[in-house]
Amino acid sequence: MRPNIIYLNSHDTGRYVRPYGYSVATPKLQQLAEEGVVFRRAFSASPTCSPSRAALLTGRYPHEVGMLGLSHRGFSLIDHHQHLSHVLRTAGYRTALAGLQHVTDDPTELGYDEILPVPSHSAGDVAPAAADFLASAHEQPFYLEVGFFETHRPYPTPEPMDDPRYLQSPAPVPDSTETREDMAGYSSSVRRLDDGVGQVLDALERAGIADDTLVICTTDHGLAFPNMKCTLSDDGIGVMLMMRGPGGFTGGSVSDALVSQLDLFPTVCEIAGISPSEGLRGRSLLTLMDGSEEHLHDAVYAELNYHVDYQPQRCVRTDRYKYIRSFRKLDHRILEHTDAGASKQYLAARGWGEQGQEPEMLFDLLLDPHEGHNLVSDCEHSETVKGMRTRMESWMRLTDDPLLRGPVPAPLGANVKGAP
Repeated sequence: MRPNIIYLNSHDTGRYVRPYGYSVATPKLQQLAEEGVVFRRAFSASPTCSPSRAALLTGRYPHEVGMLGLSHRGFSLIDHHQHLSHVLRTAGYRTALAGLQHVTDDPTELGYDEILPVPSHSAGDVAPAAADFLASAHEQPFYLEVGFFETHRPYPTPEPMDDPRYLQSPAPVPDSTETREDMAGYSSSVRRLDDGVGQVLDALERAGIADDTLVICTTDHGLAFPNMKCTLSDDGIGVMLMMRGPGGFTGGSVSDALVSQLDLFPTVCEIAGISPSEGLRGRSLLTLMDGSEEHLHDAVYAELNYHVDYQPQRCVRTDRYKYIRSFRKLDHRILEHTDAGASKQYLAARGWGEQGQEPEMLFDLLLDPHEGHNLVSDCEHSETVKGMRTRMESWMRLTDDPLLRGPVPAPLGANVKGAP
């Protein structure tokens, strides 16, 4: 019997939830972690919304599938039939969407048998719709995609339990009254996300099909704070990833293997007994679960192209090192790439936006986990720089990266600034 599949996704959450050690109130996510597997070093293929989601749901890099920017700003998949929902539907799954998907302006293009009606994409509206779907009769295995707007800005008004006096600002942001108050808004939002996840998991238990259902819970990229979302730092591309269900995703275990969200597509195919699509870039996580491998990748890759503006960058991350290359010279930050909020306002007023970015960066993640000391010009690391350059260039050739041919124009009519 093929398992059901539930894909739970959130907006801008990074790893700032209780299972990763942060003191925010996410008991349902903690329960999921204790019943499944937590991947401590999981990364998205992009630190922006639509490209990250498109990569996860096609198993290919954003530049390979055409998703170089945001779907609501004029970017789209080259071939919608590469989407996981189309693949599973063709294989006999009933496919449904509840809430946010952010890969296209027209979700009917993505192969869902059913798009559940919801008044908004907030967890309070999406979770009940998903729960009703789970309570219905299922004559065939299903794929249910559940997308929550949380924890995207604007944040809800903090409640008493989100007391900023006792919160810690995110690691890349200075600790101040303003940033703690900003974090209180995130705390309120992530509690709503947790409530929504809990409603879906409880409905799964009530339906009596939890043991036959693979639950995948992740997010698109890092928090919408300065130096996080829209950057190729670990705080930008590092994501929560928890899985529970068939395939060995049980027992409350933790994996420190370096994994990419691109690994989810081949994992689902293997668990569902489906021949993997041509051109998938990830690898099935099942070899980690059965113990046949301790490590899946020696490096993961990510990219940034368009958000509000054009900021082409690529990165390669190994166990120890991170190499980032910028393909557009900038002597300032693109402030529009950081969502409006108290933390951005606090830093921008103190000159943060006037900082440029070096064209090449190398960081020793073991000795410099916050990526603050660029080693690219350090003669002692010249061989490492050379090796990381080679890795990046080989990956770009393998995936036919359009940056190899120069600046990449936006589609006609796209709503972006700074197009080449």
